[in-house]
Amino acid sequence: MPTNTLTINGEQVAVLQGESLLDACAKMGISLLTACHDDRLEAYGGCRTCLVDLDGSPRPVPACKTLTSAGMVVSTSGEQLETVRATIDEMLECIPAAALETWTDVNRFIGYNPQQCIMCDRCVRYCDEIMQCNALEHVGQGVDAFIQPTQGDSFLDTSCELCGGCIGTCPTDALYSKQSLKVFNEQSDAVLSSTRTVCNYCGVGCVIDIESQGNNVIDIDAQTGVGPNDGHLCSKGRFAWQFINHPQRLTKPLVRNTESGELEETSWENALSIAATKMLDIKQRYGADSLAFLASSRCTNEDVYALQKLARAIIGTNNVHSCAAT
Repeated sequence: MPTNTLTINGEQVAVLQGESLLDACAKMGISLLTACHDDRLEAYGGCRTCLVDLDGSPRPVPACKTLTSAGMVVSTSGEQLETVRATIDEMLECIPAAALETWTDVNRFIGYNPQQCIMCDRCVRYCDEIMQCNALEHVGQGVDAFIQPTQGDSFLDTSCELCGGCIGTCPTDALYSKQSLKVFNEQSDAVLSSTRTVCNYCGVGCVIDIESQGNNVIDIDAQTGVGPNDGHLCSKGRFAWQFINHPQRLTKPLVRNTESGELEETSWENALSIAATKMLDIKQRYGADSLAFLASSRCTNEDVYALQKLARAIIGTNNVHSCAAT
């Protein structure tokens, strides 16, 4: 594929045609601050935090929005740039007039703190470009600008799918998980940790980061550029984690007492024995194909393999399926 050779901070670098100056800087290990940029979204250039000096340009240009061309000479530092960046930082710290009022929504998952918003529009663009649901909109201009659900309605009254992608792309935590805020204990000295794993709600295999405070899960997130999901999550993958620490979570098998009709705790050995006896009885009375086996997507590949062996080799039926296949 054709490449362009340009000079950045006195060093030459070759990049593919169509790549931006931000991409070129990243290849050289130069980290530029960005606020409105997300690799999954079209370049926006709204925050101006990634400005660089380009020879022949009358003013600094946004690296995320400027495509490379052969022979470019670029500088990422300098007195003029530092002055401009300092001014931009001051502007981003200003609280818009509309942000002086609080914002509430009856939905249980997504919260919004307008005082943290820098109007980078990443949330709006994520909904529009990726989810294509137009659940958020940018209203007004200048100090009167603010973000809101479309037409000012609740998220529940829009086309929002409650995937939480707006939370994931927000650079300032203006959009946040209400559930995480509810369970996070500011007074606790428990260690905060992050564990990378794979979501087991379906067979896609989304890579997720489980954020914990001690032994309690407080949030689930996903990193851009990692796994088949590339930072995207569905509503279950991002928000349906309360069962992990829920006091009503089942930790032992239950069997129904034939006399009282109530479910009672029992040992795994007894529960498996009862299940095996019932299945063999059904097979004897109605035939092997009267039974069917459904594997949860939370099972490992080895678990699913063992289940289909049980169905086909022991019971004698091909009625076996996994919800991970749907």
